[in-house]
Amino acid sequence: MQTKRLPAYLKKTLVLSGTVHATKSVLRQQGLHTVCESARCPNISECFGMHRATFLIMGDACTRACRFCSVDKGHPAALDPGEPDRIARSVAQLGIRHAVITSVTRDDLKDGGADHFFRTARAVKERCPGTTMELLTPDFQGSRDALLHLLEADFEIFNHNIETVPALYNTIRPQAGYEQSLGVLRFVKQNKRILVKSGLMAGLGESVEQVKEVLRALKDTGCDIVTIGQYLMPTLKNVPVKTYLPWETFREYARYGKEIGIPFVYSGPFVRSSYYAEEVMHTHNSGALL
Repeated sequence: MQTKRLPAYLKKTLVLSGTVHATKSVLRQQGLHTVCESARCPNISECFGMHRATFLIMGDACTRACRFCSVDKGHPAALDPGEPDRIARSVAQLGIRHAVITSVTRDDLKDGGADHFFRTARAVKERCPGTTMELLTPDFQGSRDALLHLLEADFEIFNHNIETVPALYNTIRPQAGYEQSLGVLRFVKQNKRILVKSGLMAGLGESVEQVKEVLRALKDTGCDIVTIGQYLMPTLKNVPVKTYLPWETFREYARYGKEIGIPFVYSGPFVRSSYYAEEVMHTHNSGALL
């Protein structure tokens, strides 16, 4: 049963500043989607207020139906060949120093959209050579060819979220595979000198030991950065929250990750994959407990 009352530390004020509206205006002018909006992120006004956004490429309809996610499910439209250039223009207009680019899952495409990621990364680097970049990708159904093509692009961080503990995959991520996702992270780490990042949600019914098991598995893949945040049910159609974790549990996960050798664990109630991604990239070596 879902915990009914939202703890005080999980209540966040929505601030609609001029900067927030300016960020939205650029996105609308370019006809772009963001996961910030599609996934109803609680940090949206904070990030938009700093001219930050996580771009959602390849449309806004996903071929999978993960129960925690509010992104639309269905039959995606054909890829938009002009999208990479519009992403690059938006990065330049917003003055983004660290661009985070993610996508819906496109199991309908032979390469899962790896080439579209590649072309988007290339467009951003050509227009904004001083901007660092993080690609938050789906699993490409484990395709090594798709991953190798993606890794030909110039970017600083590869991010693929493990999302939850293996015991919950059948109910939370029925079209994904835990071992497959670990394999994706391991393959990237072995084939490119790059930072590798992953993340998971807490509060879906997992135990502390199960999360620690995932941290050990991520460490074994060579993962450099792990994010852990509180799951918050984005719509009534999504799976309910089982537990609202206290701050101390998030601190425990960060401490444990550091103890077992993960260079940086960013763990807290509002932490998301791309939350303060620029700062995390620059400080991952510190192993700070946040």
